[in-house]
Amino acid sequence: MSNINWKTKAMIVGTVVGALIGLGAATLFTRNADKSGSGEAPEVSTAEALGLAISIIGIVRGIASLADGKSSKKKK
Repeated sequence: MSNINWKTKAMIVGTVVGALIGLGAATLFTRNADKSGSGEAPEVSTAEALGLAISIIGIVRGIASLADGKSSKKKK
């Protein structure tokens, strides 16, 4: 695997990490739904889904900005 370039490694690591985070989020979601005791799928409002989507976009933009080499903290 030493001849795989850094872009391919970044894609593989990003895919694996994203899948693990998604699995963890789904596990927490279903666990909390089970605790409610209704036995039915919880309803997620449009506003909740939109707020979550905006948060995720912000996180992805933050990760993408890591490649710029610019830190949000000012260097002294």
